[in-house]
Amino acid sequence: MKTKLTPLLIAGLVGLGISQTSIARDNIVIVGSSTVYPFSTVVAERFGKSTRFKTPKVEATGSGGGLKLFCAGLGVEHPDITNSSRKIKDSEIEMCQGNGVKDIIEVKIGYDGIALAQSNSVPMMSVSLRDIYLALAKEIPDPGGSEKLVKNPYKTWREVNPELPATAIEVLGPPPTSGTRDAFVELAMEGGCKSFDWIKAMKTQDKNEYKRICHTVREDGAYVEAGENDNLIVKKLEANPQALGIFGFSFLDQNADRVQGAIINGVAPEFESIADGEYPISRPLYFYAKKAHVGSIPGIREYLAEFTSEKAWGEDGYLSDKGLIPMPDEERQAVTDNVRNLIPM
Repeated sequence: MKTKLTPLLIAGLVGLGISQTSIARDNIVIVGSSTVYPFSTVVAERFGKSTRFKTPKVEATGSGGGLKLFCAGLGVEHPDITNSSRKIKDSEIEMCQGNGVKDIIEVKIGYDGIALAQSNSVPMMSVSLRDIYLALAKEIPDPGGSEKLVKNPYKTWREVNPELPATAIEVLGPPPTSGTRDAFVELAMEGGCKSFDWIKAMKTQDKNEYKRICHTVREDGAYVEAGENDNLIVKKLEANPQALGIFGFSFLDQNADRVQGAIINGVAPEFESIADGEYPISRPLYFYAKKAHVGSIPGIREYLAEFTSEKAWGEDGYLSDKGLIPMPDEERQAVTDNVRNLIPM
């Protein structure tokens, strides 16, 4: 389907900063989070088959990478929608606004847990947030007991905690551009970091130092950046059963015949424990759309309606079959109302 470019529409788009020479795209372009990618892809495929619009093009670039592309400007050379496994940052909103992207529609789609996964061929691990922090932080509290930081000396999980196996610490995870990485650092590592009272006290005294201590991942090979491809992490876990990998619950659920999720703080990563907030590493998922592109790029309003329909994201919707944890009814209705009325954030 081609957009009919009337003189009035062209004038309106040019007024929004969209180049007249570039108004020629007839499909939605979506970038962003590799965690949201499977959900977005399913919606896009159903949307393409059930409507008169072309199937949207969906690319996994990571949350940070997607928001950078999304915020670069208006027009067909820029994506219409970006998926994100974390909320947009104030600095990203400023970047968007500086490039003319001012009316952003935020769509919270549901919840997801972050799994610390391992091969099914080995016994399931049970770790605490404190164990995760001590295993993966660049600097940790002196094991001798003094209130000072030292370069992380731990090579095996048993050195971190005598109850854990004597296997080398090797965790395959996403790069800094990933929303999953952001959420893992904030929820898991900081969660373990603040179990040390003297570090926790820093949050009110020196927030930047507190964040540096809690959020900085070690760079000596114990944490391996494995890119945005979760399938690759699964293959590497099968090749090296002693390693662990970080990705969203939905991907863990889809590969349950190959990998399992470690128990964290006594709770397994399961649909129910994530939905009720018991699982400690869970987070909301989002996508962001440009209001300025609605009406110029065919099908955006209809795609938003499909994604936020009960048949898609409801308790018995097709996205829950893919591992999305639905929001409560009232929250879904509130988001649906915003989307229907194209209310920007």
